Amino acid sequence: MADTQTVSALVTGGGASAGPPLGPALGPLGVNIMEIIKAINDKTADFEGMKVPVTVSVDTKTKKWEVTVGIPSAAALLLKEAGIQKGSGTSGSTWVGDIKVDSIVKVAKAKLESSYATSLKSVAKEVAGTCVSLGIKIEGKNPKEFASEVNSGKYDDKLK
Repeated sequence: MADTQTVSALVTGGGASAGPPLGPALGPLGVNIMEIIKAINDKTADFEGMKVPVTVSVDTKTKKWEVTVGIPSAAALLLKEAGIQKGSGTSGSTWVGDIKVDSIVKVAKAKLESSYATSLKSVAKEVAGTCVSLGIKIEGKNPKEFASEVNSGKYDDKLK
């Protein structure tokens, strides 16, 4: 049986470095740290500036390694879609962004695999809930209103 050591960390997309948390964890395993960092940065380039969960599995005997990249949080994806750095801080009263329904669908599709929800419709409502806490409207509407419209079937064609 292979002796595998796993290192998990939250890195900035496209900006992982040999410093902590990765370098010190990978160093003792005797692998080429820079090769692994390059692989992580290549795989996370699309999530530039976002915190991305990454796992590096290393076979301690053969020194073979594998990088697995997770999906950033719904909040991080929504902030990117809205083109803003952070949420409002006073959810429900201050609105700091507005995104299209297509952005909700895009984020919902990205999160579907890792969600416990069973349908894209359910995930879209979860994502809308995140919009509420970030202070992001959906096409000018309160996300709660959007969730009601999802329930009524208004977006069924987009959420299949």
